[in-house]
Amino acid sequence: MIEMIENLLPYISGLYTLPWIVVGFFLTILIARVTGREKIDKIMKKIGLILLYFFVPVLLFRIFLNTTFGKKQIEFAIIVALIMFFMYFLAYLYAQYTIKKQKLSGKKKSLYLKTVLTNQGRSSAFIGGAMLAIEEWSVPAAIFMALVGIGLFAIIPAILSYMHRKESKSSKEETINALPWFLKLYPWYLLTFVISAIVLHHQTGITTNNFGEIGTLLKLYTAITIPAALYYVGAGIHPSDLKVSEMKKLFGLDKSAEKDDHWQWVRNIFTLTVLITPIILVIIFGALFVTKILPNPAWFSVIAINAFLPITSTNMFLIPYGIDKKSTAHAVTWTTLICVPIVVALIALFKIYL
Repeated sequence: MIEMIENLLPYISGLYTLPWIVVGFFLTILIARVTGREKIDKIMKKIGLILLYFFVPVLLFRIFLNTTFGKKQIEFAIIVALIMFFMYFLAYLYAQYTIKKQKLSGKKKSLYLKTVLTNQGRSSAFIGGAMLAIEEWSVPAAIFMALVGIGLFAIIPAILSYMHRKESKSSKEETINALPWFLKLYPWYLLTFVISAIVLHHQTGITTNNFGEIGTLLKLYTAITIPAALYYVGAGIHPSDLKVSEMKKLFGLDKSAEKDDHWQWVRNIFTLTVLITPIILVIIFGALFVTKILPNPAWFSVIAINAFLPITSTNMFLIPYGIDKKSTAHAVTWTTLICVPIVVALIALFKIYL
């Protein structure tokens, strides 16, 4: 049994996990013909939370338990923190620039600013999690995922909450506490697994190899996380969203949508997340990598791929804080459709050549 599991592990790891996006997409279409799409979406939403709480943290625990968290890892964590700050600062500057260009004011200005800031958050847990299956990238990718989790579920909601309270105070509206408790808890819950693994390994030197057959079962359990997460991503792509008419509006080819604020907002968010942010990050860290200032190819690979990740669907939980629902939904959909093939190609390319 254990030998069979060990033989199976390579086939649910690394580049072998990537086709699960396609499997999730097509299999969901077939199942939806029987059950209906709404029922599948409700089930997949629950599966997403199960993956976030019961699989991703255990996977990170296993990775950090097998790693000596030393100077290099701390340096990379600092780099990631700086990258996240830069990304959101860039989003703020871009939002302010486009606000002036669109001549937005009052509530519409605030709504747009919060929507742009929030949608700089990327899908690190699901699509970015594919990097965890590649041994050379697993530790930096895990560091990136853990810090992005804090940003998405702690820092950004705190900023939105502050802005909402400020707006409510001036307009005398009732303040809200919109983020579900399980998402408020998530970043600290995730960090508990990471810190526990680092401390346990540092104090005892234990790795998963010390657990024998249980360690092999742990590897199997955590290895399932990546294809399951990628299946989840594929299942979340709606064929109904693949409309030529919407694509024309997104890229400004439909003249009837030129005066529509909604499609202008989606186009701006798309431009920021798919073009401006990744291009700037790749140029900066590509130059550092070429000049050997950033000598680790795994670091550059993880940074570059994370820069192209699509917007995370968990942003929809933050709509009650005053972000635009329709623009967020379309931005998530279209960045997923465009960025997933880019990410898959980059993973394959960097895995082979770096």
